[in-house]
Amino acid sequence: MAMPAAEIEQLIRAGIPDADVQITDLAGDGDHYAARVVSESFRGLPRIKQHQAVYAALGGRMGGVLHALQLTTATPD
Repeated sequence: MAMPAAEIEQLIRAGIPDADVQITDLAGDGDHYAARVVSESFRGLPRIKQHQAVYAALGGRMGGVLHALQLTTATPD
């Protein structure tokens, strides 16, 4: 079962309230997405910790309901 982009965005924003989230469906199948997440809370964190914060916000859905997520994280300019 595919996961809607709006649900991914909602979960990330719930877990990282200040996040600017952009979701792109890469294959049009609801299973392969790209997410760009920009948050001040990422400042000073290594990239792996930033990604772990996003995965935590997704609550274990990666690899299950959410098949693939190309993730880009950043801090605001």
